[in-house]
Amino acid sequence: MQFRNQLLAGAALLTMASCGGPKSESTENTASTRRLLDPANMDTTVRPGDNFFMYANGAWLKNNPIPESKTRWGSFNELDENNNEVLHGLLDAAAAASGAAKGSAEQMVGDFYRSGMDSNAIERAGLTPLASVMGRIDGISDVGSLMDEITRQHTQGIGQVFHFYVSPDDKNVTKQICQFSQGGLGMPGREYYFDKDPRTTAIRSAYQEYIVKMLSLMGQDATTAQKNGADIYKLELALAGASLTRVEMRDPYKLYNKYDINGINALTPGIDWKQIFTGLRITGHDSMIVATPAFFTQLAKQLKATPLETWKVYLKYHLVNDMAPFLNKSFDTTRFAFYGKTMRGQKAQELRWKRVLGIVDGTVGELLGQMYVDKTFKPEAKKRMMELVNNLQQTYAERIQRLDWMSNETKQKALAKLNGFLKKIGYPDKWKDYSTLTVTGNDYVANIFAASQWEYNYEMSKLGKPVDRTEWQMTPPTVNAYYNPAFNEIVFPAGILQYPFFDENADDAVNYGGIGGVIGHEMTHGFDDQGRLYNADGNLSNWWTSEDSANFTTKANVVIKMYGDIAALDSTHINGELTEGENLADLGGLAISYEAFKKTKQGQSEEKIDGFTPDQRFFLSWAQVWRANTRPEEIAQRLKTDPHSPNEFRCNVPVSNMEAWYKAFNISENDKMYRPDSERAMVW
Repeated sequence: MQFRNQLLAGAALLTMASCGGPKSESTENTASTRRLLDPANMDTTVRPGDNFFMYANGAWLKNNPIPESKTRWGSFNELDENNNEVLHGLLDAAAAASGAAKGSAEQMVGDFYRSGMDSNAIERAGLTPLASVMGRIDGISDVGSLMDEITRQHTQGIGQVFHFYVSPDDKNVTKQICQFSQGGLGMPGREYYFDKDPRTTAIRSAYQEYIVKMLSLMGQDATTAQKNGADIYKLELALAGASLTRVEMRDPYKLYNKYDINGINALTPGIDWKQIFTGLRITGHDSMIVATPAFFTQLAKQLKATPLETWKVYLKYHLVNDMAPFLNKSFDTTRFAFYGKTMRGQKAQELRWKRVLGIVDGTVGELLGQMYVDKTFKPEAKKRMMELVNNLQQTYAERIQRLDWMSNETKQKALAKLNGFLKKIGYPDKWKDYSTLTVTGNDYVANIFAASQWEYNYEMSKLGKPVDRTEWQMTPPTVNAYYNPAFNEIVFPAGILQYPFFDENADDAVNYGGIGGVIGHEMTHGFDDQGRLYNADGNLSNWWTSEDSANFTTKANVVIKMYGDIAALDSTHINGELTEGENLADLGGLAISYEAFKKTKQGQSEEKIDGFTPDQRFFLSWAQVWRANTRPEEIAQRLKTDPHSPNEFRCNVPVSNMEAWYKAFNISENDKMYRPDSERAMVW
């Protein structure tokens, strides 16, 4: 189930966008109660040049074990927890309110939350909320009616078999276009179906057992469940074999395959794309972008080769699997046992209110966001944040002008793109209109379906209309940030603009080391291996000279190898190609933020605070932002699926490439993190 039927074209600070919000007054951060940079977190028995991450965070890591309901515990999680308490209060108040006007934010948020918290009603309902969809699946009689059902489910927000969404055309971003991509798998990607390392092999076996367990819970006897489970897995295996890897999916040119209906019909004999367009309610449009044509060619083959009964049980299984967290306890806990415990090492589920909060934020997040910003977001924070953004933007421009590997011709286009950044801070200027959505207080699954269908209708309403550049791809309470190349925008939701990343009253060193690094990170995404392929208008267009492009690639390859040489878990290395964009953003973001910091009064002084110089505080702030304990199962999954490197290396690698860090902490060639100047990497 896709709660936001959209694909973020750019890159985010994290892959997991969490619900968040600022603290209530009783827990508000002040210099006396909570510090952005706390020396008590440090382990000074570790030499800063041996492991800066441990030096800055060792005591905190020792004193903050991972809660059983988490797969990792760090600064982002701390912020999540504090935010969630505030949002919990808003939800409880909305749910308890009587007489809220129908259709108001308070009514819809309150009723949605109340329905999710009514575990007794959910337990009594069992699979009944899915009965109508199950009945339609039973009625499938041929390939035509199979495709009718798949497309109908998409219109209800149930995105099975493939992904479909509406977004700007990469080569003409003023126009919205229909986009299709691979999908249909029960594990995170094709890697899990084919990699042969022991961890993946064990997960693959566990997944096949899990399918059988879910089919049994759905009422199938043991023999039937075993047979159907094997058939479902075989179908998924075929779809996975035609899917691109995550590294391949990073190439926007590889994903830009434009077809009209006749063209895609010729490539996928057996799929009637006119029927698909009709089923998806696409009218007046004939063109589309198909990110993964080979996947749809394989899908066409499977429509012929796979028995209809297998397709029907496949659709039922995936429907229940997607909806299991919102069904009764047996389905919910069975799903958690595989996706939480086996795959990620999570020991216990999150409390129910936190899980329901996540769904409310994921479905009607701008309604919750309105309630949250009305209560807590400070104009002073937005003003201070804009000052930081503007300083970093100017600093970035100066760095581009000084580059020795880029021609003046390309520099001018890079500066035009940088100066054209659309800057969004806090929350949208224009809120989504949910007036056509009906939410009740007594049917959780019905509310999820209604919100998902509303989101589908919202996306489809964009077709044929000008692109709305005021739209946000994250909700205001989200603890994250992102860059979107189609809009050439950098976006910082209010949720991240607080401890431990930002405090408008904190000294510049810690703000530039924290949120400054985040700002620089998002700016650099506009010029990473993907972002650099889009011009100032947001179009996928080659604005580089061939020599400059070759120079960039040479420098970026150094970064790929630098991270790829790191064994992050046992003998498993970071995938330098998968993480290239995020690593470039971390390297560039920290360097740009440091140079911007040096323009401030504190940055030009030597005055110590807590015994640390301004430069030391800057780098310690960066390090403490990334503090986190992570379960090995979680690390293993992220090494396969996450475009971000593990936190320790997001901290250590960028600083080890900056001369200012060496000077600040007197790092010498005898220290373990020392890199000879000739081996240091810097692109931007």
